[in-house]
Amino acid sequence: MTAEPHAGRPALGEIVRDTHHNRLGIVTDRLGPYLRLRPLAGGREWDADPEDTEPLSPPEAFRARLAEVNARSRKPRPSG
Repeated sequence: MTAEPHAGRPALGEIVRDTHHNRLGIVTDRLGPYLRLRPLAGGREWDADPEDTEPLSPPEAFRARLAEVNARSRKPRPSG
C-alpha cells in the first residue's frame, strides 16, 4: 500500500518516509526548499525533497519507534 504524497508540510518531530532514499526519518528542520531528516536511531542527518516524502500512519510510526527501541535494547551495554 502506497501512501499519498505529503499534501502539507510535515511538522517538526514528525516521522516521514523518504521515498528517494528509502529511509525513515524524523523532521528536524526546514532548510530552504528541503527538509532535514534524522534517522530514528540518531546519526547523520540528510536533506530530503518534500515531494519525496510521505507521512507514516499512526500505526506505522508506532511500529517504527518500537522497532528502534527494541534494537537499542539488544545492543550490548559498555561495561565499566
